Amino acid sequence: MSISKSEIEKQLINITRAFFKELQAERALQAITLDASLERELGMDSLGKVELFDRIEKNFAIKLPEKAMIDAESLRDLVKVIEHSDSSSAQHKKSRTVLTVTESEALDLSSAKNLAEVLLAHAENDPERPHIYLQNEKGEEQIIRYGQLADEAKHVARGIRNRGILPGETVAIMLPTSDAFFYCYCGILLAGAVPVPIYPPFRPDRIEEYAKREAKILQNAQARLLITFSRAEILSNILQTFIPSLKDVVTFKNLRTTKGDLPSVTTESDDPALIQYTSGSTGDPKGVLLTHKNMLTNIRSIGKAVPIKPTDVVVSWLPLYHDMGLMSWLASFYFGIPLTILSPITFLTRPEQWLWAIHYHRATLSGGPNFAYELCVKKINPKDLEGLDLSSWRFAFNGAEAINPKTLERFSKRFAEYGFNPESFAPVYGLAESTVALTFPKEKRRPRIDKIQRKYFETENKAVPIKSPTDKDFLEFIGCGLAMPEHSIRIVDDNENVLADRMIGNIQFNGPSSMQGYFNNPAATQKAYRNGWWDSGDTGYLVEGEIFIIGRKKDLIIKAGRNLYPEEVEEVVTQLASIRKGCVVAFGVNDPNLGTEKLVVVAETYQLNKEDRQQIRAEIIDNMAISLGIPPDVVVLVPPRTIPKTSSGKLQRSACKDAYIKGKLTRQPLPAKLQMIKLALMSLTKKILSWLSYFGKLCYTLYVSIIALITIPIIWLMLFLLPTKPARLLSRFWARNFFRLSGCPLKIKGKENLTKHSPMIFVANHTSYSDALLLLSILPANALFIGKKEVLTMPIIKTFVKKLGFLTVDRLDFSKNLENKNSIEEHVRQGNSIAIFPEGTFTYATGLRPFKLGAFTIAVETNTPICPIAIHGTRFILRGDNFLCKPHSIKINIGDPIAPKEKNWSDIIKLHTIVRTEIAKHCGEPVIDIISTGPVVD
Repeated sequence: MSISKSEIEKQLINITRAFFKELQAERALQAITLDASLERELGMDSLGKVELFDRIEKNFAIKLPEKAMIDAESLRDLVKVIEHSDSSSAQHKKSRTVLTVTESEALDLSSAKNLAEVLLAHAENDPERPHIYLQNEKGEEQIIRYGQLADEAKHVARGIRNRGILPGETVAIMLPTSDAFFYCYCGILLAGAVPVPIYPPFRPDRIEEYAKREAKILQNAQARLLITFSRAEILSNILQTFIPSLKDVVTFKNLRTTKGDLPSVTTESDDPALIQYTSGSTGDPKGVLLTHKNMLTNIRSIGKAVPIKPTDVVVSWLPLYHDMGLMSWLASFYFGIPLTILSPITFLTRPEQWLWAIHYHRATLSGGPNFAYELCVKKINPKDLEGLDLSSWRFAFNGAEAINPKTLERFSKRFAEYGFNPESFAPVYGLAESTVALTFPKEKRRPRIDKIQRKYFETENKAVPIKSPTDKDFLEFIGCGLAMPEHSIRIVDDNENVLADRMIGNIQFNGPSSMQGYFNNPAATQKAYRNGWWDSGDTGYLVEGEIFIIGRKKDLIIKAGRNLYPEEVEEVVTQLASIRKGCVVAFGVNDPNLGTEKLVVVAETYQLNKEDRQQIRAEIIDNMAISLGIPPDVVVLVPPRTIPKTSSGKLQRSACKDAYIKGKLTRQPLPAKLQMIKLALMSLTKKILSWLSYFGKLCYTLYVSIIALITIPIIWLMLFLLPTKPARLLSRFWARNFFRLSGCPLKIKGKENLTKHSPMIFVANHTSYSDALLLLSILPANALFIGKKEVLTMPIIKTFVKKLGFLTVDRLDFSKNLENKNSIEEHVRQGNSIAIFPEGTFTYATGLRPFKLGAFTIAVETNTPICPIAIHGTRFILRGDNFLCKPHSIKINIGDPIAPKEKNWSDIIKLHTIVRTEIAKHCGEPVIDIISTGPVVD
């Protein structure tokens, strides 16, 4: 660029001053310097950056690189970028060839049981078929074909297995939109592990907040591996300190390996396929646990509702860690239709590129939240739309946040001249708890806008239509369609009574896409599950089966007998010029003195002057009194970037309310460097404590090893000298005293149940290598253990197994192996009890895993009672693949024996459910698939 550096600096200062002067931002105007932090000192968020960068580009006739949106912390950083910018890049590329998609025979995947099968089927059927067009900020595209995706996924799967990650364990993906994300996600599936996509960093001024939030999510997910990118490795190493489950932090390049065998994994349709953390996950992380069946059913239902055609083309810029973005990819992946992907930053900085991608690829399906359409209306320069053709756009989905009817109207009007058909708009409703999609318009039409009378809405919870088009006191809501095939939706009151049409209440849903529960959070799961229905947390009403969404139930404000929804209050306040757009939160705070809730409004403003703030408060009160007929009780004006938002940019009303109550709302965060120092000190403290803990465990493990080295050879020798029955009694005596000498006291409840019947089938949960030794110490001498045949290859242990007459099988689900099953049944008929761990194995992750049916099948066919045994505490002693021990008390709850009643399949399932429910009550760990096991049986 020919302009001098000093002139660039001068113009940048002037542009920034003009920008903040328009906003009447006295605080920011006083702070403007070349080195002032755009975010921390000037209070500029991502949308503010978009506006400022747009002005800079117009002034210098350049296009700033997308990277500058993330990296530029000050105007001085932008000076360097502008110096090296090429003004020729300001012209939008329009020379690209418009792609034409021809109809081809769709691959029948209706019998696929899991997503890995889908990948391998596409790769085998047509490996050269283009799957993803990954677009960068310049519009250049990297094509990922199905064969390439499968090959790279196999390299990742090998790397995962080489790092000791077992099937069923969780692997977190903290990556931006990139080819590595797709390879890693598919590789995790091929390895039989469970992907956990999480929000990648990051805002520099919120690094401490980010680290704490992600650490809580990773802890809740019990992540064993974190895949990230090199720039995040420093933060990731800090995170690793706080997450005991985490074995390793790797990049895609470090993980990828071409050596070794591809893991051989059998993945069933009911196995976990994803843990999707909701964007508002903070202090109480809620990870939606979905199976392959959940996800495939949702994708297939979407295919029927749209319906999807072989000639369809998808464009998406939505974040891949968000349910809507992830499922946009996976639906395209399943149906074999091409998908063009842009990064969220590309869309935010250049929203026109979304529309041009639709134009170039003749896309038929694309969508986003309401703000995306609003951004297109407000930010795109008409010069950047010359030649644009949107006539191919068949469905423009609008969901994931509140839908504003005025936005749909403005977008339709603005882009009609570019071929956009208003009937293409498809307002939809979905949530992660239903995989993603729940309702869809029955037919292609203009959006259905329902105008209802405010009076009945606020006082009687009724959606009564306006009497005349001239009525002014009304509210508008958008129809979001009918429940998808095989899914149901209903409206109920707080007592679970189903409500009639146009009565406002709680939205509940069910169907095969419904989640299995919140991972490792049974309290949240039980709270959301209501007699076969899931509570969405949203309120709304139905009209002839079509859903109209009002808002989040927890955000409802009850003031003087009126039901106020915060969205409407916030819309009124945000209309003021001095208030930052999209940065207003309204909530209610209980006031015992008033006997009702106080209405609190928190709004961000750039204004610093005390007199100006008083004027703004007066304007807010006046506007609300006129528009809503009710003034706020409290108005809190805060600096920019104060109101908490989720990773996807949604307002966090609950977090804002909590900060207000605790007096932390106006507290400014520490500078980024101090936050890093604070985190480093916390990490160091944690490491020191971890080292001390490690040393303590090491000493304890040596102590236990000495006990074992002294006693095991004696017992091992005596086994050769004694008959089987005395050998079993001796082993039982030794096992019991081993726990006593190890400082692990046993507390047994229901011991009398062990001898109520003979023979019996003893069924216990499995949490540690020490569980078998524990059962050996308490079970009757005639109890035979069932174990995997692999134990016969283990030194010492194989001697115990053979001498004590224990049984080994090829598979623990021996109901599928006739020879093993017949052998076990014969031992039972001879009067021997058997002991089985129906989970088959255990992993590092806490939780009661699904039970295999072998034990229950034999119980029914031999008419033998089952005795449920719940073990709690052994996971603390010796966990997963960690061979360092620590002392801990052990609780054992022995339930009443449960006898089968009939010899049929339904009795096997009933017995399975009753026993698992009984063990779940006392094992002290969450049930991993709490819903899929069926209702609790009393």
